[in-house]
Amino acid sequence: MMTKLSPPRLAAYGFVLVLALLLPHLIYPVLALDIVLWGLFAISVDLLLGFGGLLSFGHAAFWGSGAYVAGIVAKRMGVSFPVAILIGTIVAILLAVPIGYLSIRRQGIYFAMVTLAFAQMIYYVINQWRGVTGGENGLQSIPRTFPGVDLSSATAFYYAALPFAVVGYLLAFRVVHSPFGHVLVAIRDNEARAQALGYPTRWYKLIGFVISAGLAGLAGSLFAVSRGLADLEYARWTTSGLVVIMTILGGVGTLWGGVVGAVIVLLLRDWLSKRPELLGVVTGLVFAVIVLGFRRGILGTALHWWRERADRVMNRPRTPDATPMETPTATIIEPKQSGTGGS
Repeated sequence: MMTKLSPPRLAAYGFVLVLALLLPHLIYPVLALDIVLWGLFAISVDLLLGFGGLLSFGHAAFWGSGAYVAGIVAKRMGVSFPVAILIGTIVAILLAVPIGYLSIRRQGIYFAMVTLAFAQMIYYVINQWRGVTGGENGLQSIPRTFPGVDLSSATAFYYAALPFAVVGYLLAFRVVHSPFGHVLVAIRDNEARAQALGYPTRWYKLIGFVISAGLAGLAGSLFAVSRGLADLEYARWTTSGLVVIMTILGGVGTLWGGVVGAVIVLLLRDWLSKRPELLGVVTGLVFAVIVLGFRRGILGTALHWWRERADRVMNRPRTPDATPMETPTATIIEPKQSGTGGS
């Protein structure tokens, strides 16, 4: 099933693509790539939270494991960076299968706590396996190589890493607008009904969990190679909390809202780098203002306003508030009831 894009949305995506190409010339390249990768990380969380209804506090496990594995194979095996990030992503996916299989047996806050517990286990393993991971010192001097290309400058590596990140973004978009994505939204809205229609909801949630973890692993692998460092902080629970904040700031269920949240948080962190004692206070204040003033997040509120305006111009019935702009409506067809209707 192909997704038809309206001309305004095509123009918006084209503008974003041009902006991504120009970004390292508008801000310094390291920060530009951080925004792209943290945005992909936030999208992986939103794929699970906004479209599957599952809040994970353990996605740092996949971001961190992807980072460490990519760093280890790049440094100790001498492979090129595309091979390193591929292996890091695969390991994150394999790790997500047992974690997801056990976690999806719970819902709500219990699901969040189970994912957090698994993430803390991964953090402990990374910290204790000092001979491989470097422990608290992390894994340093990770090379970023590609045959015949000099990737020593931050700008060069930005353009080398951007296509891999774009693949992740496109995969998330395709998942959300596929029949699988529609079923995932239906499970989020009413899992009992989806089960009654014959859908194996646990398998759908598990596959969604694994795809989300794979995107997080891809982002983490690229992040470690770009920084030349895999740090223990990558797997810490605070990293999971930070990416959830980014997702909420941008707008849960908008898919692209996580990128907006990443821009806000990372620019704040950069601007306040000389006053680190103010970072927590200012970030908390901005978060409170956005949550109270924009209950759908920044992008979610903007898209909702745009939809209402378009409805008024076209004299269409008002769009229900419950459906986020980017979230596809669940289009599951119920089986028709047969019968004569006689008494």
